[in-house]
Amino acid sequence: MSRTPASQGHLVIVGGHEDREGDKPVLQRFVELMPRGKGPLFVMTAATEEPEQAWQTYEEAFKDLGVSDLRPLHVGQREHANDPALWEPVRQARAVFMTGGDQKKLISVLGGTRLCEVLRHVYIERAACIGGTSAGASALSEHMLAEVGEKDNPLTADVRLTAGLGFMLNAVIDQHFSQRGRLVRLLAIVAHNPKLCGVGIDENTGLVIARGRGIEVVGEGAVTLVDGRDMRTRIVSSGEAQEVFRVCDVGLHLLPAGDRLDFASADDSAREESGYSPKLQSLVRLLVGEDAVDTQFRGE
Repeated sequence: MSRTPASQGHLVIVGGHEDREGDKPVLQRFVELMPRGKGPLFVMTAATEEPEQAWQTYEEAFKDLGVSDLRPLHVGQREHANDPALWEPVRQARAVFMTGGDQKKLISVLGGTRLCEVLRHVYIERAACIGGTSAGASALSEHMLAEVGEKDNPLTADVRLTAGLGFMLNAVIDQHFSQRGRLVRLLAIVAHNPKLCGVGIDENTGLVIARGRGIEVVGEGAVTLVDGRDMRTRIVSSGEAQEVFRVCDVGLHLLPAGDRLDFASADDSAREESGYSPKLQSLVRLLVGEDAVDTQFRGE
C-alpha cells in the first residue's frame, strides 16, 4: 500500500513480540507511514510496569530506523494524562506508539482523558500514525476484551468486554493469536457479540488500517478475521451440566503478511478476481470506515 494523502491517518496494530533488533519489518512500516514534516514520535508506556525499560527498548529500535525526534510518554496516573504539560506537546506528534503490558491498566489511565482527546485529534487532523503492540493493540479497538479464563473452555467462560479507545470501530482485537491458540476464544467473543468483527493478530505481525481506504498485513505471520454477521448461535448442553455455544455459519478469513486490500487502487470486480470476496470487502469497509470514526471522535 503506497503512502496515502496527508488527510488520512494510519493505525498499526501489532500482535506482540515484534522484531526490535533485526530487520524490524513491522516497526519499519510504522515509520514509513508517519506523515512527512516535522513532529516527534512518542512512545507511550502507560500499559507497562517498567516504563523506563520499555522506553529504552523502543528508543534504540526507532533510532536504528532513522527516527531522530523521539520522545517518551510516561503516563502513570490519570492526573498525568490530564496535565497540559504532558498532553500539549503531543498535539504536534507525527506518531504515537503504545507499548505492551496490561491493557486494563492502559485504559484506566488513558480512557476519557485530555490526552486521549489529543491522540484522536492528531490521528484525524494531523494524519498521525497511531500504533500499539500486544496490550497497546487490544486497546485501540472500540471494544476490548476485559476478562476470560485462559484455562477454561472459552465457550463456557464468561467473556467480558469493556470500552477501548475507539480508533477501530466494529471490532475486538486479540493478539499473540496463533502462538497462543486463541481462535476458539475469538469465536466465543464473536458468538457473544455477533455485530463485532474478531481480529486476531499473530506475533511479529501488524495490521495496518489506512483510515477510509483499506488494510495491509506486514511482518511474518497472519491476521485472522472472524465475521459473525451471518452467524447462527444456540446455547446447548455439553452433557456436563454446562452450557456452551453452538456456532454455525461463521465467516473466517486468513490474511498473510503481504496482503493488501486498497479500495482506492481498483474496482470491486478487480479485487474479487484477486481473491477478495464481496463479503471480505464489505467487512474490511466496516473496519476502516472513515466517517464513523470521525463522527464518534467529534461527538456528532
